[in-house]
Amino acid sequence: MRILLCNCNSPPSLSLTPPQKPPPSLFPAAAVWTKKTLITALSGALSLTLLVSSPSPALSSDSPPFQPPRPPQLSTPLPDRCNEEEEEQLQNKVVLKPEFVTNEEIVQEAWQIVNDSFLDTGRHRWSPQSWEQKKEDILGTSIQTRSKAHELIKRMLASLGDPYTRFLSPAEFSKMGRYDITGIGINIREVPDDTGSVKLKVQGLILDGPAHTAGVRQGDEVLAVNGEDVVGKSAFEVSSLLQGPNETFVTIKIRHGNCGPTQSLEIQRQLVARSPVFYRLEQVSNSPSSVGYMRLKEFNALARKDLVIAMKRLQDMGASYFILDLRDNLGGLVQAGIEIAKLFLNKGETIIYTVGRDPQYQKNVVADTAPLVTLPVVVLVNNRTASASEIVASALHDNCRAVLVGERTFGKGLIQSVFELRDGSGVVVTVGQYVTPNHLDINGNGIEPDFRNFPGWSDVSQHLLKCNLHQQG
Repeated sequence: MRILLCNCNSPPSLSLTPPQKPPPSLFPAAAVWTKKTLITALSGALSLTLLVSSPSPALSSDSPPFQPPRPPQLSTPLPDRCNEEEEEQLQNKVVLKPEFVTNEEIVQEAWQIVNDSFLDTGRHRWSPQSWEQKKEDILGTSIQTRSKAHELIKRMLASLGDPYTRFLSPAEFSKMGRYDITGIGINIREVPDDTGSVKLKVQGLILDGPAHTAGVRQGDEVLAVNGEDVVGKSAFEVSSLLQGPNETFVTIKIRHGNCGPTQSLEIQRQLVARSPVFYRLEQVSNSPSSVGYMRLKEFNALARKDLVIAMKRLQDMGASYFILDLRDNLGGLVQAGIEIAKLFLNKGETIIYTVGRDPQYQKNVVADTAPLVTLPVVVLVNNRTASASEIVASALHDNCRAVLVGERTFGKGLIQSVFELRDGSGVVVTVGQYVTPNHLDINGNGIEPDFRNFPGWSDVSQHLLKCNLHQQG
C-alpha cells in the first residue's frame, strides 16, 4: 500500500447558535494512492485494489528525527525456502529489470492496462475499437528513447479526456512508496505468491527512518507484529497494528528478501501520519444540551481510530448531538471512509455502490456491525467536500442518520488505481465510480445539502424523523 499525506492546520471555531451559516475554512488536500500489480491492497467490505484520489493531490516526504531502536536479534536462516543462488538471481532480476524492457514494451504495457481496466465515465472518447487503433498508430513507429516512450504514454492517456487518468514518472512513483503511515517509516503491500496465498512485503521505506535503521529493507516480508501472526491480514490491518503513541516501541518479525533469515526487531515509533481528527464539546445556546463537534480533515490510516476515540469521549462528556465537519476534506483512503460510515449505520444498511468494467469493482458495500453511536448527526459540507468525504456524507444522509448542512459537494465519484510499469514509472487510471445508497451518481453532480444555514436542533430531529418515516412507508 502506498499513501501520501499532508500537514493540516487547526480547524476554526464553530458557534452553535442556530440558525447560522457554517464558518469558512481552508485545509490542504490529502492524496492517497495504492500500487496495483494484480495485488489486493484493501480488504474488508470493499476488496478493491484502488483508492479514490483527491481532486488536488499533494506530496510530502518530510520525516521527523527519531531515537535509535534497541539492538535486534537475528534468527537462523530458513534453507528450505530457497537457496542463496536463487536469492541472488531474484535480486539481480529486480535491479536489472528496467534495462531489459524495451520502449515499445513500456508503451504497450500502459496501453494494455487502459484496455483492461479503464472506465469511460461519460465523455465517450473510449471504445475497444478506437483504443486498438491507437495502439496500432503508436507502435507502428520506432520509439528511440525512454523519454519518448513516456511522452507517448502521456499523449495516449490525455486522449481519453479523463483528468484523473495520468502518467507518473519514476521519480513521482518512487515518492509514493517512501511515504510512511505506520510510524516506523515503512509502507506495506500485499503480494500473491506461487501457492495463491498473500505475503505482506515492505514496499516503501524511509531512508534513515526508524525501521531502516533497525535493519528493515525494502522487499522484506512482515510475519508478525507484537507476537501476533499477520498471515491472512490485509496491509491496511497490519499498518494499523504498527501504529501507536509516539516514541513507544513495536516489535515486528520479518523475513529478509524472498528467502532470507527471519529477524525480530524492536522499533521505536516516530509518527509521520498526523491525526486528522479535531474535537471538542460545546454548549448549545439557550439550551441545556451539549454537542460534540468533530472535524475530520482527511481519510488517512489514523482517521477511524481517532474518530472512535473522539466519539466515545464526547458521548461520555454528555453530548446530545454530533457535528461531523467534512468541509474542505478532499478525500483519501476509500477503506477508511467506509469504516467510518459503519460507525453510524445499522447492520445491513448500504454504504455505497461501486460500478466498473471489472467485476471486482461491482460491489454493494454494506455495514456489517451495529453502530457505535445512535445520537443525531449533522454533517457540514461545502464545495470542497469530495471523494471519500462524499461516500460518508451520502451514506449517513441516505440512511437517515444525518442531515447535511452547507453547500453542494464537489462531485468526485470516480475511483482510480495506480499501476506500476516495468521501468519504475506508473499510470493512474480511472477504473470505477460509486453511486450513493439512493442511487445518485455523485460524479459531476455532487450532493445537495438539506439546509444551507445551520438549523435549529428541533429541525434536525424533525427532518430525521420524516426521513425514517418516508423510508418505512
